[in-house]
Amino acid sequence: MVEALHIGSEVGAALASGAPVVALESTIFSELGLPEPANRECFQRVQAAVRATGAVPALCGVLDGKAVVGANFAQAERLFGGSTKLGARDLGPAVATGLEVGVTTVSATVTLAAAAGIEVFATGGIGGVHRGADRSGDVSADLEALASHPVAVVSSGVKAFLDVPLTFERLETLGVAVLGWRTDRFPAFYVRDGGPELSTTVHDGHQVAAALRAASALGHPGGILVANPIPPEAELDREAIAELVTGAEAAARRAGVSGGDVTPAVLTALAESTGGAIVPANIALAESNATVAAEIADALTQYPAAGQGAGA
Repeated sequence: MVEALHIGSEVGAALASGAPVVALESTIFSELGLPEPANRECFQRVQAAVRATGAVPALCGVLDGKAVVGANFAQAERLFGGSTKLGARDLGPAVATGLEVGVTTVSATVTLAAAAGIEVFATGGIGGVHRGADRSGDVSADLEALASHPVAVVSSGVKAFLDVPLTFERLETLGVAVLGWRTDRFPAFYVRDGGPELSTTVHDGHQVAAALRAASALGHPGGILVANPIPPEAELDREAIAELVTGAEAAARRAGVSGGDVTPAVLTALAESTGGAIVPANIALAESNATVAAEIADALTQYPAAGQGAGA
């Protein structure tokens, strides 16, 4: 029998003692997410933000045919150079075929977090419904993963080049609660207000923890999306970004790019067209989301899951 899941020693000890843990995807820290050396700076800042609250970061990926939750330093170095992106559907084949290095997207990381017993995951932005999905059917697996696993996912809404209103509607259809972190507007990655209005605003980690526990007690099988807008000082100009995104996506489509390859292609084009201005914005929002996720993870330790005692 293949040993599919490997939990790092620090993460394993934290989970066993009931300490807070925050899952991290590896795509954002790889060459598919941010260029060198920005990817390493982003990881260092995100990791520091998680640890500042006393939580343990759990970087996820696939290495040598094992799904790793809580990569150590040497393993993280290998993931930084990863160029094979894995969604939830790819995890089984990657493990079974002994894939050497695979970086995990949101859907894969949510799946691994749930498998390891981690309840909070911090990312940049989730995938969603692509523009023109009525013709292409291009909808990210991230949404189904959110609906399927009891994990609180902290992100700055959805990536700017997606159909934000339709993504928001799809989340509602799937039964994923969207909580605005100190906001009543659904953010869109580089901009704080993506359009849709949110019905629930939360102001601290305890409110999110209570909502996650209540949903579980009522039999809801899925998770919660915590929408945390990019910090005000890092926000980019809405109109300029919209114009650049439209051009970058059109160029990607003309080049025959589709599915999971659209995101890295568009982000690369945006980085070039903005002279690299989106890189610090990416780092700022990832760091902010990590801080929020760590607060939620810490609060969850005070809201034991069913069958657990306080401090278990």
